[in-house]
Amino acid sequence: MRIRAQRDDLADALARANRAVGTRTALPVLQGLLCEVSGTTLRVTGTDLDMTVRTQAEVEVIEEGRAVIPGRLLSEAVRKMPVGQVTIGVSDTDIEIQGNGPRFTLRPLNAEDFPVQEDIVSEGVEVDGEELADAINQVTIAASGDGARPILTGVLFESSEEGLRMVATDSYRLAKRDLAGVGLEGTGLVPARGLRELARTIGAPKVTAQLRDREAVFSSPRGTLRLRLIDGNFPKYQSLLPETYPNQVVLDKEELLDALGRVALVAEDHIPVRLKLMEGGVEVTVSRQDVGAESEHLSGEFTGSDEEVTIAFNPRYLQDGVVAMPGETIRIQVIDSYKPSVLDTGTEGNFIYLLMPVRV
Repeated sequence: MRIRAQRDDLADALARANRAVGTRTALPVLQGLLCEVSGTTLRVTGTDLDMTVRTQAEVEVIEEGRAVIPGRLLSEAVRKMPVGQVTIGVSDTDIEIQGNGPRFTLRPLNAEDFPVQEDIVSEGVEVDGEELADAINQVTIAASGDGARPILTGVLFESSEEGLRMVATDSYRLAKRDLAGVGLEGTGLVPARGLRELARTIGAPKVTAQLRDREAVFSSPRGTLRLRLIDGNFPKYQSLLPETYPNQVVLDKEELLDALGRVALVAEDHIPVRLKLMEGGVEVTVSRQDVGAESEHLSGEFTGSDEEVTIAFNPRYLQDGVVAMPGETIRIQVIDSYKPSVLDTGTEGNFIYLLMPVRV
């Protein structure tokens, strides 16, 4: 195998595929990138078995072939080459990477050990790539990073009356986003870690999505992202979402974010921030015995069955939900001090963020 291509084009394809390569793996071959050359195309595949990224680039093909090359070394070597053309040549014992002076020599991995994956032949559903990326960013903030609870590290994909529904929860908060008009068939629990890589690996104006028996597949002209589905039953989240809330307040989003930024100077993750909802808006307070306190009033429109209601939240979780909310206003809906509250835009939107209160 021997190819020649512009450094930047080659570095882009390699770096995107390399995002799926595991840094720690019992199989040394999975630290490599499978490079396959035919016609005028270089196809690059990286995988850790749970996530697989395949990218491609148009190159000058001097000799067709395939090889598995250490992913991090290959990506970094090409990226650090001088601007211009880079040549990659593979023999049975060596890989030579050369460009305008510098030359690297690497050792190939055994291509026969690289896992074989069947090609995708069935068609999926075309989705607006930017809208899908926004939805992923909104829901994955609520996914758990605890590998001991694998079900909570995923995002539930399921059909709804509106189209596609995406839900994630770490048991302390829950994010739900509907993509109207997306008729994706099937239900599956897709790893949040892999979904976060979609925009950086194959993101494009239009993305094709499909749910298969054991994997979710996303593709675009930039390549393919395949994610192994998580086995297990997602929590029955519907019971956490009451139809009505007796108390609510509508606030300016940027003013609330600024206030939470000031709260962070005093609070840490384990120090709750208190919100007192009342006529005229919200009183925000935080107190930490060994540091001090901060308090302020935010103007807002309060309506409710109670004259005032106080509720406390983890400040980082609250801030995450506010940041993810589109629009210029935030509505906080509260039942009482002990039951979950919901954040939304205050209008008929497609995204809600549910947050468990902290008992104080």
